[in-house]
Amino acid sequence: MADTTPAFDASSQPDSMHAFAELALITVDTGPPEQSLRRVAELAKQSLGGVEDVSLTMIEDGRPRTVVFTGPLAVDLDERQYELGFGPCVDAARTGQTIIIDHDRDDTPYRDWARIARRAGVRHTVSVGLPLAQRSIGGLNIYKTAEGPVPAGFREHAQMFARYAAVAVINVTSYAKAADEAAGLRIAMQSRAVIEQAKGIVMARNRCTPDEAFNLLTRLSQHRNIKLRDLSRIIVDSVQKSEKAPLQNSRDRSEVSPDLLSTDRPSSR
Repeated sequence: MADTTPAFDASSQPDSMHAFAELALITVDTGPPEQSLRRVAELAKQSLGGVEDVSLTMIEDGRPRTVVFTGPLAVDLDERQYELGFGPCVDAARTGQTIIIDHDRDDTPYRDWARIARRAGVRHTVSVGLPLAQRSIGGLNIYKTAEGPVPAGFREHAQMFARYAAVAVINVTSYAKAADEAAGLRIAMQSRAVIEQAKGIVMARNRCTPDEAFNLLTRLSQHRNIKLRDLSRIIVDSVQKSEKAPLQNSRDRSEVSPDLLSTDRPSSR
């Protein structure tokens, strides 16, 4: 019997080459990473043709998560896979493989999930790993509701798109991660600076060592249920407000009693 599967003609998709070019030109900026990642999903839907919805799955701390999607169908079916603990999107994201599921067949290893997808109107799911340097960084999930088999050549075209997309995705996510780490480092450095200032104030007031001053600040932080950074800022601000009475007694949490800043040190003999 002759093969009646329709051929996928990439040249018939006017957006195909433009999509690859745009993927290569996606740059990172200070905007939300989801904005750039959503464009990747949109380009997949436009260039592959005959696609109802597309989503991107990333594995973060061992758990799959849909980072962007073009419509509710994709994210709903992604979430059902995560709830079940398995599915073609999850497996493709973890292994880098390409998995094509015909939801009209009962011999799929994802039978339970396939029934859910079929009830949602999905005829085929094409899940493609995002390959990069001998590993997979996630998965491209393609949901098709059109009648008929997946066109011959569609798989190869989706895999080619995924290779371009993987580079764009890793650039965007790596930049976002680096930006978050840099912001966290700035906060940590600012926190350390104000804590060191507070330690200096306690050391000068009590004539104690740096370790004793830090221990006193830690105990006071726990006693008042205030973060050490915030407590240190209160102390420094209080000193800056008044040179004559740097740390006046107050019932307000925004003030620190000088008695609480004292420490019991063994007298020298």
